[in-house]
Amino acid sequence: MKQLIAFITMILALSACQEKIVDDPFVKVSDGHFMRNGKPYYYVGTNFWYGAILGSEGQGGNRERLCRELDQMKAMGIDNLRVLVGSDGERGVTTKVEPTLQVSPGVYNDTILAGLDFLLQEMGKREMVAVLYLNNAWEWSGGYSFYLEHAGAGKAPRPNEDGYEAYMKFVAQYASNEKAHQLFYDYVRFILGRTNRYTGLKYVDDPAIMSWQIGNEPRAFSKEALPDFEKWLSEAAALIRSLDPNHLISVGSEGSWGCENDYEAYERICADKNIDYCNVHLWPYNWSWARPDHLVEDLGVSCQNTKEYIDKHLDICARLKKPLVMEEFGYPRDGFKFTKDTTTEGRDGYYRYVFSLVGDNAESGGYFAGCNFWGWGGFAEPRHEQWQVGDDYTGDPAQEAQGLNSVFATDTSTLNVVKAEVDRMSKIGK
Repeated sequence: MKQLIAFITMILALSACQEKIVDDPFVKVSDGHFMRNGKPYYYVGTNFWYGAILGSEGQGGNRERLCRELDQMKAMGIDNLRVLVGSDGERGVTTKVEPTLQVSPGVYNDTILAGLDFLLQEMGKREMVAVLYLNNAWEWSGGYSFYLEHAGAGKAPRPNEDGYEAYMKFVAQYASNEKAHQLFYDYVRFILGRTNRYTGLKYVDDPAIMSWQIGNEPRAFSKEALPDFEKWLSEAAALIRSLDPNHLISVGSEGSWGCENDYEAYERICADKNIDYCNVHLWPYNWSWARPDHLVEDLGVSCQNTKEYIDKHLDICARLKKPLVMEEFGYPRDGFKFTKDTTTEGRDGYYRYVFSLVGDNAESGGYFAGCNFWGWGGFAEPRHEQWQVGDDYTGDPAQEAQGLNSVFATDTSTLNVVKAEVDRMSKIGK
């Protein structure tokens, strides 16, 4: 009788546990894999960095377009959007995203906060989830350079004026600048402590958020800075975890490329107890795997190098038992042209290949769980090659040619590739 009672108790406990998993509205990681509503979660998502700006009622806002974009993505099965929380610093700076959210440390543009609230409300209605990144190593949204300037490190060089070498030398100071870190931590506390004005939900309780991400492509920018860089990422992850026990935490890393090509450093960063999953980014053109005048011809070598890069990071994920997301990748339009009527044969082939790797060997422990292509241009109508105030936002930030890596609503062949792979992934593990 005691054995029967014990058996019944165990069954009831397992049932209660399963019910809790099924009812849990937050994306979780279990045994190295994403789970959502008690089921395996594999996805094709996109980068929608300008979502909070589009959701505002101030400069750059267009809520009608935002809802139209979300409906289009949802209809295709895209339910995972990687979004910039907000940019930092002055307006009117060429190649920089505006309007900015954080004008100076602790001084916020409320219209962008309202835009983020509105975006999360609308994503929640559509059962979509956001990966929200809080910082940026690059100049186009502030981040590193903003915090360093306000920590007393001097005026940051602008890559478009002074070159990337000067910029990278300047921001290499960030890894060890404690004052800059504290300014960033104040920002993290403010954002994670907010309540959505439209839904009444605290951000930490909102299942429309999948993950807080420390930054976009955080880098040490020198091998000497790697120890301080690792320390900062660990501190930032611990702070986020102390503020929010519900959501996943990720780094936003390019992989070894963002760790001075040090795979051991990347593994140490990802092994942190507060980091729930691993990231890589991959840019065949930027990394000189694909030539601008031979994009279709160089597709084969781009795919081969991509597979090698992903596999090296998957080996690390297997040791850590954490899923991997390739959350940034792009491929220029054919002929390295930017207009919407340009063909996308090379891009379609590259996307098809990357998507095919997601969920590979899922039943036997494959850790490649998702990808977010860069980026969603949707219904934008670019007016200038260089973005200007008043132009539509595309998937290409202000420092890049408008249309370079954007996927527009008129890119039928690319969207067909995306839809086919979304349908395939929806069946994995079911």
